[in-house]
Amino acid sequence: MIYIITGVSRGLGKAIAENYLNQGFKVIGVGRGHDIEHPNFSFEKCDLSDVENARQLFVNQKFDDPVTLINNAGILGAVQRISDQEGLDLEPVMAVNVTSPMLLTKNIYNNMSNKADFILVNISSGAANRAIPSWASYCASKAALNILTEALYLEEKEKGIDLKAFAVAPGVIDTGMQEQIRSASPEQFSAVDNFRKMKADGVLFSAEEAALKLDALLKSDFTGEINHDLRNVNS
Repeated sequence: MIYIITGVSRGLGKAIAENYLNQGFKVIGVGRGHDIEHPNFSFEKCDLSDVENARQLFVNQKFDDPVTLINNAGILGAVQRISDQEGLDLEPVMAVNVTSPMLLTKNIYNNMSNKADFILVNISSGAANRAIPSWASYCASKAALNILTEALYLEEKEKGIDLKAFAVAPGVIDTGMQEQIRSASPEQFSAVDNFRKMKADGVLFSAEEAALKLDALLKSDFTGEINHDLRNVNS
């Protein structure tokens, strides 16, 4: 199995990559940078906000071994109401959170020798299921990612191909994105105190805990259920 993971420079992506490297698997990281040193690790440099750059990734690479693609890289965008933004953040958020992940998915999947050996994991969010004031673009992007994940699975099922596809909400993880959220002012983000309290109360997942829960989910029997919450997975 080859694991292709985006956003490996820190946080969840780095923890997932290190977990699979420790298990002896080959890992290909994708992103703007990394500090992982391991003989089984290779890296494709790509700014996923540049859709044309992402469009070229893996386009000419054939995959004879099984591949699990984990589209982990994501950005929150402006923590600000739509009407208060000087320039709407929708375009960069959708590029990183939706368009580039689906371009990578298409390129890798279409280059599989055996398409049934492909597993897709899109890291989503509980924010995909409800509108959160000051997170409009982020919520919209994760909702779109969920639908695209399910649509791909159903489309390939119509063609008789039983790939595995997951849209995974990781829960609230203590990463740089959470730091960005907690740094917002109450005037910009009405729910900021809730996130500050979760940090103070020590209820956040570590990235390493989330990586183990994701691994447990992927090793469980696939039932055709696409949407998952790691808070409900025992590692």
